[in-house]
Amino acid sequence: MIRASIRIGAVAMFGLASAIPGASQGMMQHVDLTSPEMASAEMTRADVEAAIASATSLKPADLAGKKLSGLDLSSLDLSGAILRGARLNKTKLRDAKLDRAILDQAWLVEADLSRASLTRASIFAAQMQRATLDGADLSGARITADLTGARLVGTVLTGANLGADMKNQSMGLMRAILKSSNLERAILRDADLSRVDLEFASLQDADLTNASLRGAALGGATLARVTLDGADFNGADLASTRLIEPIGLDAAKNFDKAQNIERLLRQ
Repeated sequence: MIRASIRIGAVAMFGLASAIPGASQGMMQHVDLTSPEMASAEMTRADVEAAIASATSLKPADLAGKKLSGLDLSSLDLSGAILRGARLNKTKLRDAKLDRAILDQAWLVEADLSRASLTRASIFAAQMQRATLDGADLSGARITADLTGARLVGTVLTGANLGADMKNQSMGLMRAILKSSNLERAILRDADLSRVDLEFASLQDADLTNASLRGAALGGATLARVTLDGADFNGADLASTRLIEPIGLDAAKNFDKAQNIERLLRQ
């Protein structure tokens, strides 16, 4: 009975950490990422391939809650797959197809999704600290993941929605966290970055054309040669933000309505 209570408590903690990205950062210190629950795999690549082979357009592969950490699932077609709550820590998903996949509350800490396709994927309350998404395509995806320290070099986020979900404030501020992330050369055209945490992120040579940065936290971030045509800065926090040779700043919206603009570091 005691063991069962401990197990149930652990599962509840994992669920809560996944459900609230803002709170999960503080709770991550209580999660042992080296434990079997977080670091092991209960399926092989062949098992995953079999699940894909038996899937149909009406019944996609269901891998919800599965422990798949550390596997090499590179180049697999997991389009539409249900991976809600799955453990994919340090899993290799290079060149994988995850279009329209459901990755809500999934664990992808230090996962490698280089050049993966995640168009219109649902990545709600996922843990993706230090994940690699270089060259990945997340166009039109819904993302409220914790991507602290992640690499998104050349990542395509055209039309992606990373902004705060104002309908779920009882669960905390649901938004993407990109603190200290590398977004160099990322394409964020028409992306919703409202209230997103971009503190200390590198946005060198990124394209923010028509992106919404309303209320975004940009403290300490580097915006070097970033394209800002039509980008909306209403309420964005620019304390100690480094602005270097911006492109299209005159065409940006509400730049004068940003917070702490007097603390902006122009170079």
